Amino acid sequence: MRVRARNNVVVAGREGGPTVVLAHGFGCDQHMWRHVAAEIGQWAQVVLFDHVGSGKADPTAWDADRYASLDGYADDVLSICADLDLQQPIFVGHSVSSSIGVLAANREPDRFSALVLVTPSPCYIDDGSYRGGFTRDDIDELLESLDSNYLGWSSSMAPVIMGNPERPELGEELTASFCRTDPAMAQVFARATFLSDNRADLAAVSVPTLILQCARDAIAPPEVGAFVHAQIAGSRLVTLDATGHCPQLSAPEATAAAITSFITAVHR
Repeated sequence: MRVRARNNVVVAGREGGPTVVLAHGFGCDQHMWRHVAAEIGQWAQVVLFDHVGSGKADPTAWDADRYASLDGYADDVLSICADLDLQQPIFVGHSVSSSIGVLAANREPDRFSALVLVTPSPCYIDDGSYRGGFTRDDIDELLESLDSNYLGWSSSMAPVIMGNPERPELGEELTASFCRTDPAMAQVFARATFLSDNRADLAAVSVPTLILQCARDAIAPPEVGAFVHAQIAGSRLVTLDATGHCPQLSAPEATAAAITSFITAVHR
């Protein structure tokens, strides 16, 4: 199967500029990046894609065993980069795609020039002094609810993830995105997302890294961003004056500006 069809790869923006790969999080698709892509595309080539099981990726490529681990998604990222012959792209990952990007960059460190981790969480479960934001019981309950009534779970959880209750259209967009995802595929991706522990992978990151967190985020609290920053040597941490877990939708201008500033410094 051709990689570009498998992952619904779209290349846009300014040819000849730096290449920025935008990767979406759980329950989303590349459309979530449209505002940021439009800004960045003025000066960079932008590569967008859908993870298998999401958006308009080829559903026949789905394999429950392959995508039960974030390694399967990291393999896909590397195959996209190889298929497009991308030279030192900047990988921008939202939420769980931050961990996917870390895995890909650690596997092929010479492939990427930089990482941007947007609202990352290497582990969602509290563990000793580490605060991930959830107890194991919280996560088990979340997954049980997702399994028993995916559409109901989506309708209740998406607004919490998005935040910004005064802007209900944002929560409605995320809810619709969740509901477009096949429930069986979502269950597998959810477990890979919420049960993974990639804390030990952070110290191996060797490329320049920007961590973008929101000041108010019910899914990835500020302590998580601080932890990721402390673990990745030389990384930069920027806290956006934004609410929710999806600043590419709730604060796209600030998100694009932070990414632009970082990439400009990296490519100076």
